[in-house]
Amino acid sequence: MIQTMILQKNNTICVQTFFCILLLLLPVLCVDAERDEATVAGNWTFEDGTATDTSKNSINGEFVGNPKAVEGIVGKALQFDGESHGINIPDTPLINTGGPYTDRTIAAFFKCHDISINQKQMIFQEGGATRGLCLYVYDGEVYVGGWNRAQYNWDGAWMSERIRSNRWHHVAVVIRDAADKVENDKLEMWLDGKLVGKEAGGQLYAHTNNTSIGYVTQKTIYHDGIEDLSNVGWFGGIIDEVIVYNSAFDNADFTKIAQPLSVEPEGKYTTTWGYLKGKWTK
Repeated sequence: MIQTMILQKNNTICVQTFFCILLLLLPVLCVDAERDEATVAGNWTFEDGTATDTSKNSINGEFVGNPKAVEGIVGKALQFDGESHGINIPDTPLINTGGPYTDRTIAAFFKCHDISINQKQMIFQEGGATRGLCLYVYDGEVYVGGWNRAQYNWDGAWMSERIRSNRWHHVAVVIRDAADKVENDKLEMWLDGKLVGKEAGGQLYAHTNNTSIGYVTQKTIYHDGIEDLSNVGWFGGIIDEVIVYNSAFDNADFTKIAQPLSVEPEGKYTTTWGYLKGKWTK
């Protein structure tokens, strides 16, 4: 009788534990990416320790210096030394030599080693002093910005949010349904799955200046003026899962993408996130 009661109690505990785990996993298991894969420009996962584009477009990056393959937010990522490591992305109509681009999403996971240093640390940038987009860290904050100073004279807009050193974050800049003029709420900043703010903006025209990850290859425009040099803005830390799409992601998309921030990238979650990640790279 006592043994039977003990077995029943143990079975009850096991069932309760199972359902608790199931409830924790349901938000992840129910996630199914709905973003428009027809609009993907590039997807750099760094899983194999290189800058290979895992999208159908094969816009493979080229190392500058020697970024190191390390454990990322999920799987492998690349570590940049803040001095001479970066990635060049080749010209492509899907990112910089086509357009005009009325919708655009650029996003990445990043972990900056020291957010307090007196140096802009570029996560991703495209364009130059006339047209472009950028995501970077400076003085304890992560910034996104956009500008198109020809055609319709969009001087640019920048937004920022406080972050922490040695902590994973997910940042994105979005151009949404923009036109050949400056209109309110066309440029957006997202951080860790949440909308930070909106600014006036417009569509982005073609630009032949280089695109890069982890540093500035040519001119870019920061919130406080033009950086009139190349090979600057070296990022010190880890970058993972960089994506560029010619569509504007929404709240549901960013909630799904940022999910690894709330779970450990190991054990039972690895398989789940690997499944999702695989769907986004097909």
